Amino acid sequence: MRKKFKQRKDPIKKSKRPALDKNPQLKGTVLKAMIMKPKKPNSANRKICKIKLSNNKIILAHIPGEGHNIQEHSMVLLRGGRVKDLPGIKYRVVRGKYDLKGVERRRKGRSLYGTSKTLSGKGTRST
Repeated sequence: MRKKFKQRKDPIKKSKRPALDKNPQLKGTVLKAMIMKPKKPNSANRKICKIKLSNNKIILAHIPGEGHNIQEHSMVLLRGGRVKDLPGIKYRVVRGKYDLKGVERRRKGRSLYGTSKTLSGKGTRST
């Protein structure tokens, strides 16, 4: 007589972006804009902000690109995407949406930084 074994259950996959609740992006209001220093061996001042999401969760998010116009009470769009040298930062703010402007004079990778072709500084080079 053969012994019956319990079948192994598949492990439950834990979300890497729990605050998004399985949404690709969420809208939120900025509570505070601040600076955070990265972990070793990097050194810089990374711009981050504290955001209250539309689902009433409060998280920290990175502001990509050079310069920003985020203030308290600005409306922003949030997406997933961690910053490797900032512990605990699992989200990024989408540039060029709602109150956050795109990066000015950006020529390459413009879609990631919310810069249109006309605003990217083309044709302003003097010869």
